[in-house]
Amino acid sequence: MKLLVANRGEIAVRVIRTARELGIPTVAVYSTADAQTPAVEMADEAVCIGPPPARESYLDVRNVIGAAEVTGCDAVHPGYGFLSENPEFATECARNGIRFVGPAPEVMQRMGDKIEAKRAAVEAGLPVLGGSDGPVTDLEIARAAAESAGYPVLLKASAGGGGRGMRRVEGPDELDRAFENAAQEALAAFGDGSLYVEKLLEGARHVEVQVLADGLGGVLIVGDRECSIQRRHQKVVEEGPAPNLLDSTREGLHAAAERACRAWGYKSAGTLEFLVDAAGDFYFLELNARLQVEHPVTELVSGMDIVAEQLRIADGQVLSRTGRIAPNGHAIECRVNAEDPAFDFRPAAGRLGTFHLAAGPGVRVDTFCRSGGYVPPYYDSLIAKLCVWAPDRPRAVARMRRALGESVVEGVPTTLPLLEEISQEEVFISGRYTTSYLVERAAHLPSLGGGGGR
Repeated sequence: MKLLVANRGEIAVRVIRTARELGIPTVAVYSTADAQTPAVEMADEAVCIGPPPARESYLDVRNVIGAAEVTGCDAVHPGYGFLSENPEFATECARNGIRFVGPAPEVMQRMGDKIEAKRAAVEAGLPVLGGSDGPVTDLEIARAAAESAGYPVLLKASAGGGGRGMRRVEGPDELDRAFENAAQEALAAFGDGSLYVEKLLEGARHVEVQVLADGLGGVLIVGDRECSIQRRHQKVVEEGPAPNLLDSTREGLHAAAERACRAWGYKSAGTLEFLVDAAGDFYFLELNARLQVEHPVTELVSGMDIVAEQLRIADGQVLSRTGRIAPNGHAIECRVNAEDPAFDFRPAAGRLGTFHLAAGPGVRVDTFCRSGGYVPPYYDSLIAKLCVWAPDRPRAVARMRRALGESVVEGVPTTLPLLEEISQEEVFISGRYTTSYLVERAAHLPSLGGGGGR
């Protein structure tokens, strides 16, 4: 196998590292904005695929496939984002004799459409939230679906995720404007303005299950993660295993994930996302048919190299093990983003000064940045993932606090101060928080303009 890494930043570095350990030669692709980045230096070869805008480089299927062909690659790892859940790209890889490290295009096609994913979940016997039965393009249909589900509801983009094309609607008087804004945002982000209506579950937790499936009958439940600390429906802190989860709920989540993988004929790494209410009941949200940003959390508590397993599966091999993995200890991931939390998490770009993230026992850092490097304005604002592991959650939280306190990033504003504040919050320390955490605790978090205090 010769592997083209069709991505950038920390995930490109992470994939190249595993490939190197496995003795697999790698090719990095890069835009002109990323010419001086570690992934380009680490790979055995590198190919420039276009100018900085992603649509002219990392999202250009023709250029990426061309780079694989001219360098003799027979496999492509898409990382996350960009082309990772693009069924047309996976199909083009197959047409050109290149293995796509991910699920089959038809599975991505169905799971990429949130309405179809919901239908697939129902067919597999998974519980789902009430809402519209299909895509909603008409305001009156949306109104009827919202009335049926009961306010508050969420309007969500049918063709995408990551918080884009999503609006919370408290009552009928808010629906018109929210519908128009969400549809426009969805169209701009995904080329599809269709929405669906979903009942909003108040006070819920966002819990996900990491799976691996080899398409040959082997399914592995690698563990679960808590992802409830979010801003604008995008994750800030993740940890695993999910704290304070009823044993019956955890067993139900794992069983549902395994059942879904078998029903859908899933292959490769994937993550099933659920909402969990105060009673411990859970509801399927979506399947992310790719490697997750927060996969290091599960790697730290499972001892698995998820990228290595992806490559095994793409090579036609069976999983190294099946069943379920009992977690060893506790892990937490802090997303370090080049953003200013005080200004609604406004993204930042620029030249870095000192860039030093903590090290020491139980600390893992995934990044593409270094002192004097440049954070370009064209891509996602994630610049590093600071992860910690310890034998139990209290010690993991203490280690998280220590690691954040040792870390220094100069030159651009980052979420480091906010993460450090969260690590000292009693609500977080207790492990009893929901997706409303940042909204409810904003007045106590100086980085968000609050007055401090616990």
